[in-house]
Amino acid sequence: MNILFLVPYPLGVAPSQRFRFEQYFSALEKNSISFVIVPFLDDKVWDVLYAKGNFGHKIFAVLKGFVKRYLLLFSLAKYDYVFIHREAAPVGPPLLEWLIAKVFRKKIIFDFDDAIWLPNTSESNKIFSILKFYGNTKSICKWAYKISCGNDYLCNFAREFNSNVVYNPTTIDTENYHNKTKQTANNKLVIGWTGSHSTVQYLNDLIPVFKELEKTFDFELCVISDRKPDFELKSLNFIPWKKETEVDDLLRFDIGIMPLRDDKWSNGKCGFKALQYMSLGIPALVSPVGVNTKIVDHDLNGFICNTNEDWKKYFSLLLSDKERLNQLSLKTREKIVNKYSVKSNTDNFLLLFT
Repeated sequence: MNILFLVPYPLGVAPSQRFRFEQYFSALEKNSISFVIVPFLDDKVWDVLYAKGNFGHKIFAVLKGFVKRYLLLFSLAKYDYVFIHREAAPVGPPLLEWLIAKVFRKKIIFDFDDAIWLPNTSESNKIFSILKFYGNTKSICKWAYKISCGNDYLCNFAREFNSNVVYNPTTIDTENYHNKTKQTANNKLVIGWTGSHSTVQYLNDLIPVFKELEKTFDFELCVISDRKPDFELKSLNFIPWKKETEVDDLLRFDIGIMPLRDDKWSNGKCGFKALQYMSLGIPALVSPVGVNTKIVDHDLNGFICNTNEDWKKYFSLLLSDKERLNQLSLKTREKIVNKYSVKSNTDNFLLLFT
């Protein structure tokens, strides 16, 4: 068997790729399955993708990506499956997907982990939003052989257009990567959040809560991101995200948080932050949006926070009771290993190619 992976980004940098399929490459090799990965964007443009400006560089990169994609069409005969993560190209109509499915008659495995049919373009790349065709998702769903989705909300959308939908959760490699656990709580407890600058908006919603907590508790708010947030808090400690230190940096946390707003876009999210925290033995406090309520068991391995009052209540509880925090920690990793790990999901992933 031979698989062509058409992916948006260079390998090893984008969370959606790293934790949805890149960590299964070794499983494919063990099962004598050959594969080729072709990113649309290269490493050079990835470095400036979310920076303001550089439009000439970005436009050239997109044109270069299209050339590579269309040249690939001449080699499709040797592939049994074409795995497309999110889209074959970031702008324009789904002509490539149509050619692959309808002209070259290849079986498309269409994978997505966000509500990508909804408009959602980063501030630094708004100029490209006019070239986005958000209706592409529906068309690709119709043409796909199978659809791989990261949560029930996405699966239900895909089933409107195709009955062959597989729930394929975002997973954690608990054996080779997230294979450490938080041992003891810090003397000064650390509330932690990790994410890109594009999702820091959700953290901003909790600033009033943190300001209230600072009046009573001595704690650290540790933010790991690609860009320092623009808000000021005396508890704030910013750490630039680095792949090389990702796990060790996360292990600074005593409490991991994933606030979200209850809207259509957020319901498409696959709980990645909570998965990372819990895999390392760190209790998660999350908003009751999307898959979060399946990942976190309230008052067992974390807390579900409906309102700012809830956030303040459960932060206060854990900041004042380390024993309670330790009890929650004991129940976190087991849930991820059993339900959301590479090991538990490998067979499900391999079934996509049958």
